[in-house]
Amino acid sequence: MKVMLVKDVYKLGRAGDIKKVADGYGRNFLIPQGFAVLATEGALKQVQKIKAQAEVRRSSQNNELQGLADQIKDVTLTFAAKAGDTGKLYGSITTQDIATALSEQVRFEVKRQQVDTQPIRTLGEFTAHVRLTMDLVPEIKIIVHREGETIEHAEPEQAEKKKGGGRKAKEEVAAEEPATAE
Repeated sequence: MKVMLVKDVYKLGRAGDIKKVADGYGRNFLIPQGFAVLATEGALKQVQKIKAQAEVRRSSQNNELQGLADQIKDVTLTFAAKAGDTGKLYGSITTQDIATALSEQVRFEVKRQQVDTQPIRTLGEFTAHVRLTMDLVPEIKIIVHREGETIEHAEPEQAEKKKGGGRKAKEEVAAEEPATAE
């Protein structure tokens, strides 16, 4: 089935493009949702008009969301999760978890469909893409650490102070114990 896209469709094409898609995809999703129309002669005459309208709509959306994209690309999300000895999580960090945490941080509703990553099932650092528009896809950093542990590489100065203070306290206690035993 040949369809002409009326709106931008992720991983398919931009408005005004003529694409050959599976019959069911076109008939059951693209056409009812208003993303496409059948590629008839009458529709093909409107290609330039649809492309021009889409370009105006796309540029206004990009201008509107550019500030948000700049704000999102600097975000680092941290998740504390229960994990086994090998670093494998009990459960996973899903796109819904990422979208919720990101929405809380940037004060803008991000839907789980906009987060482009696989569920995270291990400890470590990961990157995810957030699709705001077809052209604006900022990348965020995700850190997953074991529950109860502190993140050393996120704030190295504070982590060293905590470690140093803890080590000194243990050494002092160890030094005092033998002195009191004698």
